[in-house]
Amino acid sequence: MKNLKKQDSKVYELITGEMKRQQEGMELIASENYVSKAVLEALGSVFTNKYSEGYPGKRYYGGQMFTDPLENLAIERAKKLFGADHVNVQPHSGAPANMIAYNAVLKPGDTVLGMDLSHGGHLTHGHPLTLSAQIYNFIGYKSNAKGEIDYAELEKLAKKHKPKLILAGFSAYTRQLDYKKFTDIAKKVGAISMFDIAHIAGLIAGKAIENPVPFFDIVTTTTHKTLRGPRGGMIMCKAEFAKAIDKSAFPGFQGGPHMNNIAAKAVAFAEALKPSFKIYAKQVVKNAKVLEKELTKRGYKIMFGGTDYHMVLVDVMSSKGVTGKQAEHALDEAGITVNKNMIPDDPRSPMDPSGIRIGVQAITSRGMKEKEIKMIVGWIDEIILVHDDEKKLAEIRKVVAKFCKKYPIYPAV
Repeated sequence: MKNLKKQDSKVYELITGEMKRQQEGMELIASENYVSKAVLEALGSVFTNKYSEGYPGKRYYGGQMFTDPLENLAIERAKKLFGADHVNVQPHSGAPANMIAYNAVLKPGDTVLGMDLSHGGHLTHGHPLTLSAQIYNFIGYKSNAKGEIDYAELEKLAKKHKPKLILAGFSAYTRQLDYKKFTDIAKKVGAISMFDIAHIAGLIAGKAIENPVPFFDIVTTTTHKTLRGPRGGMIMCKAEFAKAIDKSAFPGFQGGPHMNNIAAKAVAFAEALKPSFKIYAKQVVKNAKVLEKELTKRGYKIMFGGTDYHMVLVDVMSSKGVTGKQAEHALDEAGITVNKNMIPDDPRSPMDPSGIRIGVQAITSRGMKEKEIKMIVGWIDEIILVHDDEKKLAEIRKVVAKFCKKYPIYPAV
């Protein structure tokens, strides 16, 4: 970054500071990961300079001799990766992808059945503070006492409220869905089925879990998180929804696509098609199961009865008498980054909830496996137990930094 260093030392210092933080710290936020150098290079390429409103072969500007084949390449790779009929790679991120999908098949006031946020759903699945909730009528469903989705209860809600769309997907729920049961319920009530796979897209691409794309009418996702691509969004759908989705994305919701981002998506999709990515995805699931077991051994209550994916949701308040906010802060001070998170029907507020969410996909990218996960859980437990002892946290931070240097981010993937 010699040009940046010379021209803007302040921004250069912030970037190098962040790089140091990432290298010396441990990233356990379930929605973050490390992209490859190739993805970074594509993201910072001259495609940043190009405006490309429209779609391949149907642009509003000239000079598209390289953008059209680039977007088509990204689409074809995504189709191959997920077995999708149709793919739109233009959404800027996950929330816009969901809004585009809603706009394609719903009218204002239509009813959507989506997972309650406190039970692991996402803000864009109906939280009252979001724009989508102001436009559409969201009804929330929850997990039961065992931490599972009760499909009989889901069907009752569907028959009662007659939604136009039934939405699967989550940001903190950790159990494998029964795709057929879900889509069968949608068919029974004449609803469109949609799955937001933002958190598990990489596990699906790596064949560590079953692919839901053939089952659902519409599937949205981010391209980062477990998929290990740039921060972006994507929509996949059955052929009958293709025109509506594309029209909703442009001109319905967005202007010109970010071609540098699409270039980086294409690179990431190619990486995910390699055999090595399957090994990675399966290791993520293995690491998450070790995380679950080791935390349980130490007396932590794991929400939803465990995990089938890359993350766990932990009730630290009832387990150790520490709030999610306190745990997040203490872990951060010791060089381990997680996020505070609400647990099902949490009596505490979203800004100081009872839980924390822990994901292993980023540290798996760095080469950490079962043995390392056990060590990390030991540090997590120690940090939470001494959460208000700044001296002890500083000591642990040095140990964590030394450990992390053994697993450099670059080259990491």
